[in-house]
Amino acid sequence: MAVHPAPAFLSITDLHESVDDPALTSMTLLNELAGRYPSAVSFSAGRPFEGFYDVEDLSRHLTTFRRHLEDEVGLPAEQVRRTFFQYGRTKGFIHELIARQLQVDEGLTVDPESIVVTTGCQEAMVILLRALVRDGRDVILAAEPNYVGFIGAARVAGAPLRPVREGPGGIDLADLERQIAAARREGLRPRACYVVPDFANPSGASMSTADRVALLALARRERILVLEDNPYSFFSAGGARLPMLKSLDEHRQVIHLGSFAKSAFAGARVGYIIADQPVSSAGDRAAGPVLLADHLAKLKSMVTLNTSTVAQAVIGGYLIENGCSLKRATAREAGVYRRNLAAVLDRLASVFPPVPGRPREVSWNAPQGGMFVVVTLPFVADEEMLEYSASKFGVLWTPMHHFYAGTSGFHQARLSFSVLTPEQIGLGVDRLGDLVKDQRGR
Repeated sequence: MAVHPAPAFLSITDLHESVDDPALTSMTLLNELAGRYPSAVSFSAGRPFEGFYDVEDLSRHLTTFRRHLEDEVGLPAEQVRRTFFQYGRTKGFIHELIARQLQVDEGLTVDPESIVVTTGCQEAMVILLRALVRDGRDVILAAEPNYVGFIGAARVAGAPLRPVREGPGGIDLADLERQIAAARREGLRPRACYVVPDFANPSGASMSTADRVALLALARRERILVLEDNPYSFFSAGGARLPMLKSLDEHRQVIHLGSFAKSAFAGARVGYIIADQPVSSAGDRAAGPVLLADHLAKLKSMVTLNTSTVAQAVIGGYLIENGCSLKRATAREAGVYRRNLAAVLDRLASVFPPVPGRPREVSWNAPQGGMFVVVTLPFVADEEMLEYSASKFGVLWTPMHHFYAGTSGFHQARLSFSVLTPEQIGLGVDRLGDLVKDQRGR
């Protein structure tokens, strides 16, 4: 008896528009190309350095956290066992350790109850945007180019994004003010502005202390929130670290998005939100305001219920072993990123030297830290060119137009150097030079 396939009853137009959004498929394409061309030097992955990982560390972190629960917290054996194996508190149970880390590294005192521990920073973004955007009139402002994960989170949450120009010093505050005014003239409600103040992904831009203070003053004047995402702040190429926006926040304007993906390890999928803004209840004034963190926890309970208890325990042990200091914990990795950034910039200068009397054919920025350098090329750097680059020259990079939601950046590529050795960096930049020569010949 012949078996006939069931007729297709779903069309892409039947599904939410985000499932076919280029912002959500870009990382899948990069992973696919990396798998098809395993010998290519890959500048595409924004992963943390892997050279110091040891599987044996995981069991030690768990043991450290178990002893913390027994000795410092004073939990009986039965409750310790339940903490590891059962469903956990929706807001998380390493919130006090996170608060301690913020005090140690940032001098920031945070109410642990204002912290929601999330399944990576991506979940933090989705539930936060879902909470802030009530309807189609609410908009979120964000520097452009923008982290593709935030663009994707906004698509999934149905949060309209309004781009703001970005320069070498981070978000353009004059343009931010113009965009807020323009949105209001259109009958829209600007709710918040998303920024990465240190070594932004993808641009590598950093804000000065003066601009951080000015951003908070502008946000207070315009009555908008600031969404701070700052996973690279410990990876400076030199000089003193600047204060995080939340450390400068005197009026509870800043919602801070934190992550242990770049500092500890990405596989744990542990992030957090500091949301200490009081939210008043229109229906029951006698009850008084509750924290925004508590409302975000309600949304989280319907998305992931709770962040993995085992993953939290591993991160908790990691923090305890490092005196609750991420600066101390990431010192070795920071050294690797400093070395690799210098290697990228030196090799680019060697492969693409200036020609007297002529503008540079290939140019690039020089960030003061982080994991990324942006290169401007004399040809369109799209997916077709990326595949050609991988197949013919053995080098992968990330097309920058993904970070502009497909509206700009078509001649730019992001080079991520975090997982490479200086030798691989040299080989990869040489191969990029061969690609440029090839395109020049065409």
